[in-house]
Amino acid sequence: MTEIKLVNVFTHRGAGGNPCPVVTNASALPSEAMQGIAGHFGHESGFVLPAANDDADYIFRFWVPRHEMEMCGHATIGALWALATTGQLRTEQVRIDTRSGPVTGFVDMTSPEDPYVEITQPVGKVVALSREEEEAVLAALHISRADLLDLPIQNAVTSRVKTLIPMKSVDLLNSLTSNMATTEQCCESIGSTGLYPYAVDDQDGRRFEARQFPKSSGYPEDAATGIAAAALAFGLLRNGLVKADSERITVLQGRAMNSLSEISIRLGFAGDRPIGCLLGGSVQLVGSHKW
Repeated sequence: MTEIKLVNVFTHRGAGGNPCPVVTNASALPSEAMQGIAGHFGHESGFVLPAANDDADYIFRFWVPRHEMEMCGHATIGALWALATTGQLRTEQVRIDTRSGPVTGFVDMTSPEDPYVEITQPVGKVVALSREEEEAVLAALHISRADLLDLPIQNAVTSRVKTLIPMKSVDLLNSLTSNMATTEQCCESIGSTGLYPYAVDDQDGRRFEARQFPKSSGYPEDAATGIAAAALAFGLLRNGLVKADSERITVLQGRAMNSLSEISIRLGFAGDRPIGCLLGGSVQLVGSHKW
């Protein structure tokens, strides 16, 4: 029997977050079983395997109901939290191999029963869409340019490409509707893995709100998407919505799903040059299951 920990990642004040099944010992699971677990729970799922060599401590794999993913931020954080709270971590700095490349996890064990986890993401790349591509995004979300800030729609990536859509207000953001087939067609046409509309909540407080409509995960919306929030942080920097420093950026997500979640990002710099970021959040255990 395989034990599955079900955790909520990126919780906000003890509630919300993105549900994530985690298997901390998946070495005996074939790919079909991993996909089956993701399909059974209907969520992005994380699987921990032994490292292939001394360059890493673990291999992490990630599945959604329809396919394997290269990287999943909340599943990485959830898996590290599960390893830490079950006494399986040998160190508070963990080297992880993923299909998108190496990731380092930092686990603060000040409170061993509730560690705080951050993971590295590489420096983001941000590219404005063409006029034709912008029109495809607007049509997919049934909105017009009048609903947006005077900023470009952009594709941004740290691990997976997300499309950043600058909404004029939080109210407009949370009134958006989407269709899974239309979203998938739009994302395919613009080279994206998800539409990530966002709005400024409190610019001085570096607090923003966002929603994620994934390309082809098998469900219409995510309550919290760490990889998208990391990409957004570099978009905010590019668009002058945050200063070039390492103060915390907060992204709230999931309000429209009644599952408000909180994602933390800290940009890193070498001098005035961005070199990456740390992505973190709180985790809560929901329960354990046998497979």
